[in-house]
Amino acid sequence: MRLRFTIVPLIALSLSVPSAAALASSGGAGHHHARPTDPARRVLAGMSLDQKIGQVFETYVYGDSATDPSPADAAQNQSLYGVDTGAQVLAKYHLGSVIYFTWSDNLNNPTQMANLSNGLQQAASDSGDAPLLISTDQEGGNVTRIGAPLAVSPGNMAIGATFSPRDSYAMSHATGQQLAALGINVDDAPVIDVNTNPANTADGPRSFGDRSGMVAAMSVASILGYQTSRVAATAKHFPGLGSTSVNTDNGVAVTDETVQQFQRNDLPPFRAAIAAGVDEIMAAHIIAPALDPSNAPASVSKPIVTGLLRDQLHYNGVVVTDALSAAALESIPPAQRAVQAIEAGDDIALMPSDLPSAIDAVRDAVTSGEISQARLDESVLRILKLKQKLGLFDNAQVDAGAAASSVGTAQQNATAARTASDSITLVRNGDGTLPFAPNSGKKVLVTGWGAGTTQTLASSIAAHGVTTQRVYTGSNPSAATRAAAVTAAKANDLVVVATDNAWGDSGQQALVEDLEQSGTPVVVVALGGPYDLSYFPDVSTFVTAYGYQPATLTALVDDLFGAQPKGHLPVTISTPDGSSTVAAYGTGLRY
Repeated sequence: MRLRFTIVPLIALSLSVPSAAALASSGGAGHHHARPTDPARRVLAGMSLDQKIGQVFETYVYGDSATDPSPADAAQNQSLYGVDTGAQVLAKYHLGSVIYFTWSDNLNNPTQMANLSNGLQQAASDSGDAPLLISTDQEGGNVTRIGAPLAVSPGNMAIGATFSPRDSYAMSHATGQQLAALGINVDDAPVIDVNTNPANTADGPRSFGDRSGMVAAMSVASILGYQTSRVAATAKHFPGLGSTSVNTDNGVAVTDETVQQFQRNDLPPFRAAIAAGVDEIMAAHIIAPALDPSNAPASVSKPIVTGLLRDQLHYNGVVVTDALSAAALESIPPAQRAVQAIEAGDDIALMPSDLPSAIDAVRDAVTSGEISQARLDESVLRILKLKQKLGLFDNAQVDAGAAASSVGTAQQNATAARTASDSITLVRNGDGTLPFAPNSGKKVLVTGWGAGTTQTLASSIAAHGVTTQRVYTGSNPSAATRAAAVTAAKANDLVVVATDNAWGDSGQQALVEDLEQSGTPVVVVALGGPYDLSYFPDVSTFVTAYGYQPATLTALVDDLFGAQPKGHLPVTISTPDGSSTVAAYGTGLRY
């Protein structure tokens, strides 16, 4: 029998997942005991200074092949690194880690990805270097680097809405299985921030919820899911981005939280992740004056990385920075960011904006004694121990021929479908507008945000035997666009309007208000965070899906036509000024 949780204490949630001790006994971070014959220490002892420095850097290379990129990709590599191929980048800089992106032409199809991973691992071996950590940001939901044919996870807030650690574990395990088949041995996930600020542009639906106990339980389940599939999990973003409104990729983020608020809101999931043996923790670029009065971003703050994470929370696993190219670090010279990160206690410097100058700066800092050899060795050893735990010293290659049949399996897709089905949350159903009757002959207008999403919704709704019309309005629709949607609404029996983070989009807010005045019943489906409801006080029917991945859209439409909604709000929705509650934590209606 599959256990089901609604709103229950953390201790009960924790009972439904494998124990952290079980993972720790198999080599979780913070549980290593060096022996004279320890392979990681042997590898470290044989490394040159350049090899050690290379180990602490992670960046991207262009191309769908390690040795035969397209002319355009070769030109990109040449511009950035002075060589043409990914293999040559590894040989030149002795990188310890590589991160994959679609825009760098790494993620085209399963067989290609597996061959790229094998080619890069072979290049590292040919250069006499340690095997690579290969990562990508496969969080699920709105941050998904690899789509179909993989079975794609709903986002964290959708998983939070299930209140089921079993769903969290199973979905991460399925994701990890698929990444492992592609030679990707690190997922830059899960986000374990507690989303205490509804206007958070960094997290929002990437977070499990707004209560630290529930987020901690779901985070542990997710971490164990990844790591039992032999893919390292990365808990992010330490010490927590949940209270900010600014995404550090785009600007400087400062939190006014006190030490007590951090201890109560943000740190419990990280404490739980550390107890579960999480392999990596990502340090955020957030400025937290209460934790470091110098106002240094957390990723380059010794009081935060070494003082808090290492010394107080006793984490001895790998710490990776968030991207060093982020706008939040604009006050620090680009070449010095990696130096400051290592001095702060980080192990891996992620995506410096200028890799050659960053490596030169670290080398200069080591040769001058600014960074001691012992400090560098400390980070390299942590990285090597993670590679050892992942089995990369034994075999870093994957079976590329089996990659295509190892992803998007029936079981993996069933896991994604079940998780999505468990997440859809009916918050309001005034006048019993839902469920729609299939094969009713009624006419349904599908409108709102998302060009592809509204098309998918219209097609899926039509498949239930009703006539559909689609009017795509997009983000911040103009008055003329809104008027066209209202005209269409009057010619239909029902309206389904999709929104995405409309709390920050006055045009989407105006569209919903205008449609409410059309005289046709309106169902708002929120495809980002559920906080849109704060700005729709007159909406009588509101469903939140937390995302727009295929499994989520399928589950959403099924629920519109009578499948039982199962989700509960993992956050509290308040009025825009925060003075009163619009929908309580745990709300979840049934038919």
